[in-house]
Amino acid sequence: MDRTRIGAIGICGLSGMALTAASADSRIKAVATSAMYDMSRSMSRAHQDSYTRAQRQQVIDYLSQQRWADAESGQPALGLHEVPFDEQGRIVKGTRVLPEKLPPEADPVLTAFFNYYRTRRGFHPRSINSTTAWTATTPMAFFGFPLAAHIDMIAPRPILLVTGDKAHSRYYSDDVYQAATGPKELLVVPDADHVDLYDNLARIPFDRLDTFFKQSLA
Repeated sequence: MDRTRIGAIGICGLSGMALTAASADSRIKAVATSAMYDMSRSMSRAHQDSYTRAQRQQVIDYLSQQRWADAESGQPALGLHEVPFDEQGRIVKGTRVLPEKLPPEADPVLTAFFNYYRTRRGFHPRSINSTTAWTATTPMAFFGFPLAAHIDMIAPRPILLVTGDKAHSRYYSDDVYQAATGPKELLVVPDADHVDLYDNLARIPFDRLDTFFKQSLA
């Protein structure tokens, strides 16, 4: 291994973790992301930062009490890692990230994730997103230790952010691009949603990723 030529690439939630790792480890000389998700922001603030402060406190209280329940039962309960609220303002609990069958009124985001994790594209019987859920208290650490807090420390090492023009997650990449102070590129793939950038060979810009790492790690 050439210690002077280490790069990192992350997809979806691992993108925020790759950026965070690079911000604290200068051995990583270049970082690329695809369909970036900042999981700490998603879990602690919800999609598009839509939690109110009261809702954030409600989630914290729920997670805190769940820790007692897990200790008493001797095993962790399952739950939704991006905690939703129902129309009455109550926390929604569950033991599956995705439903067995796609409801007819499903929104495009749920549909895209379902079509990936619940079909042959990305299904695996032991995959949490395919068949079950994370531990209910998973969000607790992400409330306390936010990712991507020191993006400016990656400079002068380069960052390539790949997102889709139809991706519901695009705002994460947009915000990191604004926060980055060194060499950076935001590549928006036309006619691509979030999940396209997992495995759609016609949408993933392999040539640009290849060039980015070859030039950055030369």
